[in-house]
Amino acid sequence: MVNNGISREVSIVALALCDGLSGRLAPVIRKCIEEGRWDDFISIEVNPRDYSCAESYFSDVACISFLRKYEPLPTTIDRKKVAVDGFFEAELTCYRTNQRLLPFIYNTFGKEDEALLEFIQVLRKEVIAIIGEKPPSNPAGKFGPGSTYGDRGSLTTIPDKMSSSPTFTRDAWPFLFPWASTLWGKAVASRSGSPTKVRGNRFVTVPKDCTKDRGICIGPSINLFYQLGFGRALRDRLAASGIDLNNAQEVHRQVARDSSITGAFATIDLRQASDTISTALVKLILPRLWHEPLFDLREPITEIVVAGKKRDVVLEKFSAMGNGYTFELETVIFLAVCRAIYTMRGHKPLNGENVHVFGDDIIVKTELAEDVIAALRYLGLETNTKKTFVNGPFRESCGGDYFSGVDVRPYFLKESPSEPQHYIALANGLRRLVLTNSFSWGRGPSIHRAWFRTLDFIPSSIRRFRGPKDLGDLCIHDEVEFWQTRTRRSVRYIRVYRPSTFRKVSWDHFDSDVTLAGACYGVPWGNGEIIPRNSVAGFKQGWVPFS
Repeated sequence: MVNNGISREVSIVALALCDGLSGRLAPVIRKCIEEGRWDDFISIEVNPRDYSCAESYFSDVACISFLRKYEPLPTTIDRKKVAVDGFFEAELTCYRTNQRLLPFIYNTFGKEDEALLEFIQVLRKEVIAIIGEKPPSNPAGKFGPGSTYGDRGSLTTIPDKMSSSPTFTRDAWPFLFPWASTLWGKAVASRSGSPTKVRGNRFVTVPKDCTKDRGICIGPSINLFYQLGFGRALRDRLAASGIDLNNAQEVHRQVARDSSITGAFATIDLRQASDTISTALVKLILPRLWHEPLFDLREPITEIVVAGKKRDVVLEKFSAMGNGYTFELETVIFLAVCRAIYTMRGHKPLNGENVHVFGDDIIVKTELAEDVIAALRYLGLETNTKKTFVNGPFRESCGGDYFSGVDVRPYFLKESPSEPQHYIALANGLRRLVLTNSFSWGRGPSIHRAWFRTLDFIPSSIRRFRGPKDLGDLCIHDEVEFWQTRTRRSVRYIRVYRPSTFRKVSWDHFDSDVTLAGACYGVPWGNGEIIPRNSVAGFKQGWVPFS
C-alpha cells in the first residue's frame, strides 16, 4: 500500500468501507486516500440536499465521514490557528451585537427601533417564565472533572484541586465568603493557604475535526465551582419548565426522525453559539437578580497566544465554552427566543412538545423557523446553514441524522487504534451503521467488508469474545450464536475483554483535611486510593454477568 501519511490499518479499513459502500463519490474518496491527498479529501462536501434517497446519501457520507474527525490526518491546515481566528471572529460579532443592543439597555434607541422593543419585552417575559425572577439562595458549588486555571495535566482530581492554590477573578470576590465556609475552604485555611486572584481564563484548543480545533477557555477554580452551581440551578429551572436536559437528546433525535418524514418541525444549529452570546444580550434579557451573580462569576479577560505572543483580550462575549453555566444559559436564551416568536405569531409554545432546545440544537415548527432564525440573527447568533434543515427529507439534532425516517448517521474515527480494545470499539462502531434501525439491515454486506478487516487486527484469542451491544465495547457485538457464555446459579455470564488495572492515587499524598473534604464531596475511591478519570491502565479477558 502506498505511504499516504496515516497508519496501514486505518487505510485498509477506510478503503474497505469505500469498496463496500460503492457510493457515487467512492472512487474519488478512494483515490484521495490511496494517494494521501488529504487537502483534497477534506474539500469533498456531502450535502443531503443533493440526494433523492437515504441510502445513496448514506453511502457517500459514511465514506467521507469515517476520517473527517481523525486527529492524525496530515492536512496542511493549521487547526489551532483556525480556532484562534474563530475566537477573534466571535469577539468581533459580539462587539457588533453589543453596539446594536446597548441602546435598548439605556433607552437611547431611535424611533426606527421601536418596532423591536415589543419583541425584546416579550423575550424578557419568556426568560422569566422559564427561570423565574431570581436564582435560589446561595446555590451550592460543584467540582468539575477537568482542568482549571491553576490545575493542569493529570493533577485534576478533586483532592488535587483542594490541595493547590485556589484561583478567582476580581468580580467573584463576594463568593469568597461562602467558599471559606466550605470543606474545601477550610482545608486551604488549615495549611495557611489563600486564594489567588487572576485576571480571567486561559484559551486552549482541543481536537474537533480534520479542518479545525475547538477553542475552550479554562477558568479559575473558585469561579468554576460556583458557575457549575448556578448551571445546576438553571438546569433545574429548565426541567421544571419542561426542558429536561438530562434526557433531552433522545427526545430531540426522535422528533428529528419523525420530522424527516412529516416535515412538521425544522432543526436549527448555530455557528459558534456559546462564543457569540454577547454581554449586552444577557444584560438586556436576564432578570437583574440572575444577571448579577452570573456576571460576577464570568471571566472578563482571556489569555491567548497569538503568533507566539501572549495577549490578554477583554471579552465582548458573556461566557465561553468551558464556563460552568454556559450550556444551560445558552439553552435558556435560545428557548426564550423561540417562545417569543411563537407568542408573537399567535402560537402557544409548549416546552418539550412543540419547541425543543438543547444547547444550540433547536427544534421549532417549520412555519416559524425562518422567523426564529431572523430573531437569532438580530441578536448576534448566526445559523450554521450546513446543519440547519427547514425543508426537505433530512433533519439532524443531538447526534441523530435522519433522511425520510432512516438513520443515516455515519461513524467517525477520531484516534488511531493500536490495541485490541481500540479495534473492538471500531468494529462495534461500524456494526452500528447496520443495526441503527429496521431500514438499514440492507447495509450489512456493504459494511461487513470493513468490519471483517477491522477484526483481522484483533488477536484471535480476543476475537472470539462476542456479545450483545448492551455490554458496550467489552466485547465484539455479534449474533447470539457466537457468544461465549456460561451459567452459574441461574445467571448467564459472557466472556469479554475488560479493564483489569487502573491508575490510582494514594490518599497518603494529601493532608487529613483534604482527605475528609474529599470523602464528603463523594470522591470515588477503592482500597484507600483515588480512581481518577480515564484511569484504565490494562485489560484482560474475563466474565461479566448479563442475564
